[in-house]
Amino acid sequence: MHTMTKRTTRTRRKKAVASPRQLNLNAAGIDLGATVHYVAVPPERDPQTVRHFGTLTEDLEALADWLKACGVTTVAMEATGVYWIPLFQILEDRGFEVCPVNARHVKNVPGRKSDVQDCQWLQYLHSVGLLNASFRPPAGICAVRSLTRKVSNRLATALRMAAQSFHRSQSALGMDKIALKRMCPRLCLVRAKPQSTGAIPVVAGEEGNPSMR
Repeated sequence: MHTMTKRTTRTRRKKAVASPRQLNLNAAGIDLGATVHYVAVPPERDPQTVRHFGTLTEDLEALADWLKACGVTTVAMEATGVYWIPLFQILEDRGFEVCPVNARHVKNVPGRKSDVQDCQWLQYLHSVGLLNASFRPPAGICAVRSLTRKVSNRLATALRMAAQSFHRSQSALGMDKIALKRMCPRLCLVRAKPQSTGAIPVVAGEEGNPSMR
């Protein structure tokens, strides 16, 4: 009986938990959306600590101006979809330290209150140093990567169209009783990778293997 009383007393006793030390005093948090962004700054920086902005360029510039006026130097945002990329580029050009974080990591952090908005929760986690920034290549590498993807996509489209045109020509000749494969035995068709739907006509050797000659 005495042991049970001790256990009950211990469970009812409230333990004083020290709040984490703030490491980023000039941190802000942004909750991104398709049409509106919600931004939270430290409580003492502005009477209205949470504001919302649109997603147009002038709205994003106004968002950056407000963060500058509030003395913010580092910003945390969830890197979901593509909504964060324009704002990331503008904030980075304006001199902010931008911290794109994984949304799954934010959800796994315990201790969130129900009456706290997403942007406020991001601002708090970033201020106490509980968020890890995802890797983002420098602007020069991002530009080269984007250009490479465009060139690759256009080249793949051109090859696919050429393959389709070759198939149509071969079918039309076949309807006129012209066997293209028999007339040109060195001409064969090499199928592309499984990811693409087209094929690339190439010249083959006598054994049927593709030849670069």
